[in-house]
Amino acid sequence: MNEEMMTEAERASKLAESTVDPAPAARGKGVFYVHTLGCQMNVHDSERIAGVLEEAGYVPATEEQYLDHDIDLIVMNTCAVRENAAERMYGTIGLWAGMKRERPNLQIAVGGCMAQLDREKIARKTPWVDAVFGTKNIGALPQLLEQARIEGHAQVKVQEDLNYFPSQLPTDRASKVSSWVAISVGCNNTCTFCIVPTTRGKEHDRRPGDILAEIRRCVDEGAKEVTLLGQNVNSFGYGIGDRFAFFKLLRACGEIEGLERVRFTSPHPAAFTDDVIAAMAETPNVMHQLHFPLQSGSDRILRAMRRSYRSAKFLDILRKIREAMPDAQISTDIIVGFPGETEEDFQETMRVVEEARFSSAFTFIYSPRPGTPAADMEQLPRDVVQDRFDRLVALQERITEENLKTFEGRDVEVMVTGTPGKKDAATHRVTGREKTGVLVHIGVPEGEPMPQVGDFVTATVTHAGRHNLIADPDPKAGQTYAVRH
Repeated sequence: MNEEMMTEAERASKLAESTVDPAPAARGKGVFYVHTLGCQMNVHDSERIAGVLEEAGYVPATEEQYLDHDIDLIVMNTCAVRENAAERMYGTIGLWAGMKRERPNLQIAVGGCMAQLDREKIARKTPWVDAVFGTKNIGALPQLLEQARIEGHAQVKVQEDLNYFPSQLPTDRASKVSSWVAISVGCNNTCTFCIVPTTRGKEHDRRPGDILAEIRRCVDEGAKEVTLLGQNVNSFGYGIGDRFAFFKLLRACGEIEGLERVRFTSPHPAAFTDDVIAAMAETPNVMHQLHFPLQSGSDRILRAMRRSYRSAKFLDILRKIREAMPDAQISTDIIVGFPGETEEDFQETMRVVEEARFSSAFTFIYSPRPGTPAADMEQLPRDVVQDRFDRLVALQERITEENLKTFEGRDVEVMVTGTPGKKDAATHRVTGREKTGVLVHIGVPEGEPMPQVGDFVTATVTHAGRHNLIADPDPKAGQTYAVRH
């Protein structure tokens, strides 16, 4: 999973509704803000952090309080997947040191994957931080903050073993219509470039009944869409010997009344089986959207990465998916410049990308992560890697544009998410995602009803941008605009 799969608004932390001149008592134990770096799992963890703090008596900041720095507690939920995430973490915490000088009672906490990995370094390098907590210690945060007030120095709590699922903690969901639901935590794969097994631990699956119960609660509270989360969702159930558990879970989601859309991320190609393809194709509310990480098109590099599939198998799975779901939109992750990658290896990646026709690709220059086997391998010259990266991005940009062009003139159904684009107010548009996950900005025709968050709008696509679609339909010209609540 990666953060580039989300828009900036979808990744943003939740702010409370604005209030006029809140009384001191309304601050509870303190006004807090959670700053999130990283992937969907981190965003979901931040919802748990907010829920735990609110249950302990803290109050989420309004936008005005956040902008005015009128905050008593800032929590950073960190990412460790790439080097730039660590750099952003230390840079942002450095800025917060200035806020703490202005507000001496301000508390700062750091959690997430970097806290799990570099707990002592964070406490040593940023002495103005009050609490450092790991991915398995979210529930301990209020106690750590209280202890820091009493003792006057940073409290560090990072445990390696999972004693409870984060899903058992209270949650303050950022969206009431679109919910994240974790089905597992951790990862049993041994990819040589990846730090996740170190920061998240071994894979642990939740009980299917608990997952379905949480989904039903989300629907009862207004959710119309659910995204199932896991580091490797399609190995769900393997630990208890049920290879078909994920297939059964998808089918069971199809029986939940009121659940309009189901998505999941991310599957591993090695475990992506025909039964899952059938469940996607035959369960009406499971969307034909798939994030399918390739990482490299070179079999030699895939072997060095310890990715347990080869390019021919990857392409064969794509063929089966598209035979079952011709409308499927398939995105991917690709690493450029993995240690030992030659020009011939890179050309294999270019060949696979051209053949695969991904809807989008999240392309990364290899970032050595201390503690992973690949970090000790001989690294490639930066200029060589940058040249390859630029060529791959140019290829995928062309494919993405060609793919989006096929939507022009077609009617799409979009769920309004309440995460507007930067120009929506000026253009009288609303924003959401169509069934296969493509971002769509919809213009509301004059005299037509303005859709609300959670509504479904069927509209004719009038223009394909580089990374999204524009639907400015003209009903008088026979184009479609219809709102379903």
